[in-house]
Amino acid sequence: MRKYLYWLMPLIWMGVIFYSSHQPYEKQNIKPLLSNMIDLSFLEPFLSWISFTYHNSPVSVETHGVEGFIEFFIRKGAHIGVFFILCLLFYAALRKSAAVTFWTTLFISFFLTVAYAILDEIHQGFTPNRTPYIGDVFLDSFGGILAVACLLVLHWWKRKKTNAPKK
Repeated sequence: MRKYLYWLMPLIWMGVIFYSSHQPYEKQNIKPLLSNMIDLSFLEPFLSWISFTYHNSPVSVETHGVEGFIEFFIRKGAHIGVFFILCLLFYAALRKSAAVTFWTTLFISFFLTVAYAILDEIHQGFTPNRTPYIGDVFLDSFGGILAVACLLVLHWWKRKKTNAPKK
C-alpha cells in the first residue's frame, strides 16, 4: 500500500496544472509584474528583429511590447518545465510501485505525460479567454522528451559508474 503513495506527487502536480489551466488569461498575466519590476525597454533593440507566428497570431515586440514578448517565452517555457516535472514524477511513481523494466517505465511515463497534456488542452477549451492549441501539446511533450533524455543520461551514467573497473 505504501508504494502507491508515490502516486500522490504526480496527482498533486496534475492538480496544480489543472488549477493553472482553469485560470483565465487575465489572472495569469505577468506583464504588469514585469513592467513594475524593471524597465525592459533596453531590450527592444535586441529583440525587435524577432517575429514569428504562433497559433495564427504574430509574436513580436511590435505586436506584444517588450513585456508581452518576454511573457510569451516565460509562459511557453513554463509549459516545458511543468510537463518535464510531471514526466519525472510519473517515472518515480512507476519505479516505486510497478515491477516493470526501465524502458517500459520510460515509455509509460512519457505516454502519461502526453496524454495529460492533451487533456489539459481540451480542458482549456472550457476556460474563459483560453483556447486549446495543439502547439502547446507539442511544447508539453517536449518537456516530457527532455525528462526522458535526462533519465536516459542518468541511467547510462549509473550503469557506467557501476561497471567501471575498481582502482
